[in-house]
Amino acid sequence: MGQKPKIGIIVGTTRQGRFADGPTNWIAAIAARRTDAEFEVVDLRDYPMPFFEEMGSPFYVPPQNDVALKWAAKMDSLDGYIFITAEYNHSVSGVLKNALDYAYKEFNRKPATFVAYGGTGGARAVEHLRHILAELQVASLKFPVHIGMNEMLGIMREGKTMADYPYLDDTAEKMLDELLWWTSALKTARESAEVRAAA
Repeated sequence: MGQKPKIGIIVGTTRQGRFADGPTNWIAAIAARRTDAEFEVVDLRDYPMPFFEEMGSPFYVPPQNDVALKWAAKMDSLDGYIFITAEYNHSVSGVLKNALDYAYKEFNRKPATFVAYGGTGGARAVEHLRHILAELQVASLKFPVHIGMNEMLGIMREGKTMADYPYLDDTAEKMLDELLWWTSALKTARESAEVRAAA
């Protein structure tokens, strides 16, 4: 006990030309100023898993795919998650859903929050992602960051950066405060349960 919690910043798209890199670098820079946790960017490009075709759910048996096992081990090493999520057809990207399908117990009893972008600030993607995470026993939190079309078009077409929208920084700080409270609480609870189980 006593180690700083580890938070994964999960980049949830892999396509060329993705918008995700800007928000990822932005939230990683804000998070790096904190001293109450360690943050790590986890890019799905580094985990090229095939479409899920395992013999059974990871609820029952671990996957056989080597990359999926590496992905599950990384998720297991983390105490909380920030999902960088686009909105595709009112939901999350296929590659993110596929990655989530490849692990189960590694996610259990950990918190997650979101940096979302797209139509309505990616809100519909976040709502779908909350449903998926609930089945993985992940506690999804209330205060995500939503990057709307106004900000996206300013960045993509007008040469602006995330720094041109300082109100998003305030939202990010509130999001991180909430995430670290829940991460610390659930990490302590998980570790206490492990000690009791080993006694």
